[in-house]
Amino acid sequence: MPKTKISEYSTTNSANTDIESINIDEGCAPSGINNAIRELMVHLKEFQTGASGDAFTFAGGVLISGATNTISGNVLMSGTNTITGAVTASGNINSSGTNTFSGSQIISGGITSSGTNSFSGTNTFNSGSLKLAGSTSGTSTLNPQAVAGTTTYTLPNATSTLGFLNIPAVGTKTTSYTLATGDVGKYVQVGSSGSITIPDATFAEGDVISIFNNTSGTITITCSITTAYIAGTDSDKATMTLASRGLATIVFISSTVCVVQGNVS
Repeated sequence: MPKTKISEYSTTNSANTDIESINIDEGCAPSGINNAIRELMVHLKEFQTGASGDAFTFAGGVLISGATNTISGNVLMSGTNTITGAVTASGNINSSGTNTFSGSQIISGGITSSGTNSFSGTNTFNSGSLKLAGSTSGTSTLNPQAVAGTTTYTLPNATSTLGFLNIPAVGTKTTSYTLATGDVGKYVQVGSSGSITIPDATFAEGDVISIFNNTSGTITITCSITTAYIAGTDSDKATMTLASRGLATIVFISSTVCVVQGNVS
């Protein structure tokens, strides 16, 4: 098969016998060498401009410090990379290394990253998505809005976890249920024969969970946590009673102290 771009070249010398069907094998005609060199120069230029569609694979560290850098193909980065100039990337960026982008970036493709990335410039992600791979097999994907307009999100000046725009449901519990860290920021619905236990030394300061009693009778909330207050009182409660169709919100002051606000007694 004729070799029409750099990605089709081989790392085995003897396998590189032509460029664009021009014979460069052992014993080839000298008259073809000049044409082969010209075609090689075309391949290099197409690789530089991205016209060939070849992906850029960086296995070591990369330093890109030009004033403006345009990348039309896909970029694969696995080393430690520092990019200080402005970058316009229309392909996808796949990174497993540590990358520092200190210029202004315009990225039209998707970014897949399992490494550590620092963006200190003004960055624009056009129509693509930003996908972050966690320490497990799961991923988080940030997608742009699908309609025209500008939306601004300002993050707080503190370490925090992004929450929900609604209150997700944990599900309906019809037996004794012990609250878990996966319930934080959500509400637990209690059905017939259900009850709730608040465990000790499980949650962190600022964690919040809501409980809804969706039955015609009261339910019991067992407070195994060291100290549990009903909001507005100064008495530690071992158990609380949540009224029929009542709603209670548990706010954790620490891993061993909580306050319950709502239809409880």
